[in-house]
Amino acid sequence: MADNNKITLTKSDRFKTFIRSYFLLSSFNYERMQNGGVAYTFIPAIRKLYKSKEDRAAALKRHLEFFNTHPFMANPIFGVTLALEEDRANGAKVDDAAISGVKVGMMGPLAGAGDPLFWFTLRPIFLSLGAGLAVSGNVLGPIVFFVLWNVMVAAVKWYTQEFGYRAGTAITDDLSGNLLQQVTRGASMMGMFVIGSLIQRWVSITFTPVVSTVKQQDEAFIHWDKLPKGIAGVKEAFLQQAAGKSLEANKVTTLQDNLNQLIPGLAALGLTFLCMYLLKRKVSPIVIILGIFVLAIVLHIIGVL
Repeated sequence: MADNNKITLTKSDRFKTFIRSYFLLSSFNYERMQNGGVAYTFIPAIRKLYKSKEDRAAALKRHLEFFNTHPFMANPIFGVTLALEEDRANGAKVDDAAISGVKVGMMGPLAGAGDPLFWFTLRPIFLSLGAGLAVSGNVLGPIVFFVLWNVMVAAVKWYTQEFGYRAGTAITDDLSGNLLQQVTRGASMMGMFVIGSLIQRWVSITFTPVVSTVKQQDEAFIHWDKLPKGIAGVKEAFLQQAAGKSLEANKVTTLQDNLNQLIPGLAALGLTFLCMYLLKRKVSPIVIILGIFVLAIVLHIIGVL
């Protein structure tokens, strides 16, 4: 008889929670961070599980406590919380402290895993794919990024929520072990590898100061005054350039030419390491971006870049 009266959250109920989880940051505040979005996410489940106005109010109040984690890694917490709320609605001895304790215990480790996994690994990979198509003039570039990114995020959010719901409080055992730390470390290493490979492709710094100017031999460059007039002269210029002749009489060597002969991409790599160092020192990313803009403009004005 008790089983027949058991209140169960259906897949449809859990899907409503999944959809509402996209609004986790919609009421972000500096006192309790994401608590408003959490309460909004659980409203359909609370309505299903609790019938009295007092029980529903108490449940909403439980979820208006402080909450802050990576927005894409919040769903396993929501899944576990749904399981706990379902047990409580069916008479299990699950108090407010147990529900809050599970949320607090999970949101820290998951927040730490979310940044290297999403921002430093998956997003750069998808951006590089889309940007690679876009720079070649393919209109599918931004579409590929948009589709891949959103499909991946939706899949992670839904399946981790379902895993959390089915595992219940047992999922906290994994968080207390080394599994999550190993995943986080692996994601960080892969993210650094991807960022390192993208530096050479997307970060470009050119130093323009002239190191030397050398007069070339007569046969080493094109004599523009001796070319035929009209189309024949243009054709002859192309042929001589294809044969290896220079366009200018003087060979100009810049600081960037010397750097490229020593270590190509050294300046770009150095700038990336500098940004990473400043971020590690808790310097605001906005300050770093504005600083790079100002520095680049100043160096261009004085002729360094």
